[in-house]
Amino acid sequence: MMENGSFFQRAKRFLFGAPRDLFDPRIFHKVSLVAFFALVGLGADGISSSCYGPEEAFLALGGHTVLAIFVAVATVVTVFIISGSYAQIIEAFPSGGGGYIVASKLLGEKAGVVSGSALVIDYVLTITISVASGGDALFSFLPLGWHVHKFWFVAFVILFLIWLNLRGVKESVVALTPIFMAFMLVHIPLVLYAVLRHVPDIPAVGARVSADLSSAAGSIGWLGVGMLLMRAYSMGAGTYTGIEAVSNSVQTLREPRVQTGKRAMLYMAISLSFIAGGIILGYVLNGVMPVQGKTLNAVLFETLMGGILPGGGGAAVVVFVLASEAALLFVAAQTGFLGGPQVLSSMAVDSYVPHRFAHLSERLVTKYGVYFMGAMAFLMLSISGGSVKYLVVMYSINVFLTFSLSQFGMIVHWWKDRGKERRWKPKMVMNGVGFLLTASILCFTVWIKFPEGGWITLLITGAFIVTCFLIRRHYRKAQQAIRRLDELLLQLPPVTVSSVQEPMLRRVAPTAAIMVSGYNGLGMHVFFSVIRSFPGTFRNFIFLSAGVVDSTIFKGAEEVVHLGEDLREQLRNYVEFVKGHGYYAEARSEVGTDVIEIIGHLASGAAKDFPNIVFFSGQLVFQEESFVTRLLHNQTAFLAQKKLVFAGLPMIVLPVRAL
Repeated sequence: MMENGSFFQRAKRFLFGAPRDLFDPRIFHKVSLVAFFALVGLGADGISSSCYGPEEAFLALGGHTVLAIFVAVATVVTVFIISGSYAQIIEAFPSGGGGYIVASKLLGEKAGVVSGSALVIDYVLTITISVASGGDALFSFLPLGWHVHKFWFVAFVILFLIWLNLRGVKESVVALTPIFMAFMLVHIPLVLYAVLRHVPDIPAVGARVSADLSSAAGSIGWLGVGMLLMRAYSMGAGTYTGIEAVSNSVQTLREPRVQTGKRAMLYMAISLSFIAGGIILGYVLNGVMPVQGKTLNAVLFETLMGGILPGGGGAAVVVFVLASEAALLFVAAQTGFLGGPQVLSSMAVDSYVPHRFAHLSERLVTKYGVYFMGAMAFLMLSISGGSVKYLVVMYSINVFLTFSLSQFGMIVHWWKDRGKERRWKPKMVMNGVGFLLTASILCFTVWIKFPEGGWITLLITGAFIVTCFLIRRHYRKAQQAIRRLDELLLQLPPVTVSSVQEPMLRRVAPTAAIMVSGYNGLGMHVFFSVIRSFPGTFRNFIFLSAGVVDSTIFKGAEEVVHLGEDLREQLRNYVEFVKGHGYYAEARSEVGTDVIEIIGHLASGAAKDFPNIVFFSGQLVFQEESFVTRLLHNQTAFLAQKKLVFAGLPMIVLPVRAL
């Protein structure tokens, strides 16, 4: 008897929630995101970057901080250009995948792997920098002596987010929505106040800008001024990170996905440009200067509240504002847990990362992707020591590599489709301007940040790219071996049940239950191995198969139903072939997310109906078994054997030579 009610199962359900009903017609509606929740779950990364991007740009200007006005204008323009470009990507690629799919389909597989790898590392850094920056904001109003605990606090937040995301996409976003609303409700009025209170001073500010510009040109030349502004602009590149998140996760959005995605992009562009541009202007207009142990935002808000509520009241409001910043930054890390697993899932389908990254949990989340993103975030946290300044250096390079490849790919797309698309010229111009912006920022960022730690990002990303190609090569070799087994199907003589006498069912007769993944050469190989190894022993054959719903299949209940129908049709081929050779045969299948649980359920049912039963499964074996082969190929047969043995059911695993 299977222990569905075991302590482990009850604890799992308590921590992560009850399994989803795959056949619920409204299941995708229940787990998908409307535009507002997409803004919270996917747009929070972009909006939260206003907590550290503007600060880095402002500090890069040194003593010429008044010139930050030009950076503020450039920031607003850049946000809308990149957002508009990615809105076009959503329209052209409504299935999602973002930079990986765009580069793969338009620029080739190699460019796709580079873009996908950069995206994965970028999302890892999204998690790390968001929680680290959130820790900085939170500890800005705590005593300096407490800062020694910041690293472990950040580590705990990452663990909490892993748990939250394993419960489900929508659940994690809905739970964090109040934090997002609190941030917006306190920051919008403060940004407006920071700027509007100095409207009468605009002529004086204009005079300061002109004087500082002339002074800077006199000391470092106009080229030097341009380089200074470009450096500040590129150092604030972290402001634009996260804009691409919606296009990478279109598959999580509510239908109609394209309209939902474009609406979410517009919401994010307006919010980010207003807050980021307003904060930079607030720094300039309010004369903000760095203070040890505090972020510039903390200094700005203390200055503002000191003029409104002097004393304890103002300090309490500042604490609340900074707490909302810290909380939103923790929400922003959610983008990495949503977008990263989606990219890994797309790459897993193409065999560039282990196939298990496309698997879904009972809660319909790509759990292995969540585990991977969390583990890598811990690694990056350890490498950087939780330093936001260091992480920003690592962060911006990858996102602009993906930006540039995506924009260039869309230029190629519009050029190829110029005969079909009537408005291809303005769309191509939009992506062209986006490419020039993002490519120039990428080149300048690599040039400036390479010796400051940017080389570590390039090294990690390069290693990930090489690993992807090695994984792909291994899977191709394994597929060649499986293809040789599939050739068996072409050599089998066509036999129909009508040409022979219908075999009689005898339930007490020895029965072989064969676990198969569909109608393929591997399944037939196991059948023939059973006949050859146990001649004349078995008179009944049962074919058991689990239809696993992964990220490529799950779009709604209809796709799940279709998967079940297709699986039953494939198993019918086994039944007809075996019956045609004089044996009794039947097939049983079930659709779900956990193959071991499905097999266990099917096996228990078969054992009740056929008391004299033995279970069989094939397992690919390699000449050189290693951790890599175990990682890249599931151990379904051995895991199923373990489950059945503890349930008192006999099972034999038959080795199938692969390489």
